[in-house]
This record gives sequence, C-alpha cells and structure tokens, in this order.
Amino acid sequence: MPELYAAPPDRAAWQVPAYARPLWLGRQRDHCVVVPVIDEGPRLASLLRRIATLDVARCADLIVVDGGSRDGSTEPTALAAAGVRGLLVKTGPGRLSAQLRCGYAFALDQGYRGLVTIDGNDKDDPDAIPAFVAALESGVDFVQGSRFVPGGIAVNTPRVRTLAIRALHAPLLSLASGQRWTDTTQGYRAYSARLLLDPRVAPFRDEFVTYELLAYLSYRAPRLGYRCLELPTARRYPAGEVPTKIAGVRGNLALLAILLRACLGGYDPSAVRA
Repeated sequence: MPELYAAPPDRAAWQVPAYARPLWLGRQRDHCVVVPVIDEGPRLASLLRRIATLDVARCADLIVVDGGSRDGSTEPTALAAAGVRGLLVKTGPGRLSAQLRCGYAFALDQGYRGLVTIDGNDKDDPDAIPAFVAALESGVDFVQGSRFVPGGIAVNTPRVRTLAIRALHAPLLSLASGQRWTDTTQGYRAYSARLLLDPRVAPFRDEFVTYELLAYLSYRAPRLGYRCLELPTARRYPAGEVPTKIAGVRGNLALLAILLRACLGGYDPSAVRA
C-alpha cells in the first residue's frame, strides 16, 4: 500500500521518546488502533480476543505500545498470533503521554490517515472501534468515547470518579474549549492525521509525559475549529477492583493541575514559546 503522507516539514523537530520495534508486519489499512499497555497481563489478552472476535482487522490495523511491561504479556510472537501487527516498546522516559507520542508518531510515519486509542486494561468495549473509524472516514477529526451519552454504558464506575468527571473535568473542558464534552478522562478516542500533524497542535513535545495529552487535545482541537464529537461506548470496571494507574491524593491533584493548565491554554504551542 503506498504511503498517504509525505514527511511533514517539521518531522525532525518532533520530540518522541526512544522506542524499540520488536514486531512490525506492515500497514494493511488506512487506520490503526493504538493500545497503550503496561503489565496488563490477562486483561490485555482478553481485549485482544474481543477485538479479534469483532474482526476489527477489516477496518484497522492493531498496534500495541508497551510502556515497559515485565509480566510477559507483550511477547511478540503471542501478540502476532492474536492479530497484532505492530509492537512498540518505549525505552525512553515518561508514562502514558510518552507512550502515546510513540504510537502517534509511528502511525503517522507509516502513513495512517487516522488512529483509534483504547486502553489495554479491558475496561472499554471494543465494539465501538468500527464506528470510530467510520467517523474519521466521514471527516471527523476527534472522536471521544463516552459512557455518559445516550447509548453509553457505565458499570461499577467509582462514585468519586463519576462525580469528578461530570461535575469538574468535563464541564471545565467544555467551557474552555467551546465543545460540549461529557467523558473527558478516558483514553478511548480517535484522531485524524491532519489534527495530529497540525503545527498549531504540536503533540510531539517532551512536556507531554503523563496525562497531559488527553486534556490538552480535548481543549485544543475544538478551539482550532476541528470537527469533534462523542460516540457512546461501554466502560466496565470489575466489581471490587479499579484497574487504573492513577491513585492517591497526589495523583488526583496532579490531574487537576493538568486540567487547569490545559483549560488556560498553558500547553498551546504559542504559550510554550512565550
């Protein structure tokens, strides 16, 4: 399949964490699904089985971005057998946003027209992936999955988390961005290549290390006039367990600081240069 994009003029200036590529079987589709993981064990295996059952490969290639798993869940041969076409292993510093920068950069370098991201902890139902891809193909630039719109499903979501999203995180980002959002903390999303390649967005910066990219893109994309929408998704937490990398007072205060900075334009490229 021929490349769809030439390297952008600023490609050499992108700040992308170092990563290895132990598995790459080549691009087959115009879109891909990027799955960030770290030590997800059987949860990742379950997600990949569900994706295979849905035959997502008809519309998108599957790429796993490993943040440094030590549980053996990202063994390349096993992933290939499960339908994964690419495995990136981040070796540079950073957490989720660093993994995402690896995945975004790789997808753009391979000529994908857009990408879907879904967490590897098996909380999200992958049955919405084809609808996300269809939205990208129709000209939408940013799709946010939401359990809080009609048709969405929320199971066992911690009450404190629901309150924080619905009373604080989503309202603030809605007000600041001019786009009505209902479920802004989750990473079940889709982006067009043109959005990620826009120098006014500039997602390839080393300041995006933890969860900054999620809040920033929810703010920045609508402000620049890109087509954005929410689609219903299902997010199910297992009873008695909250599989998340965010915990404790310090972690939640850090998320609040990120949210406030994003809403005030503090991650905009012009603000950083200033």
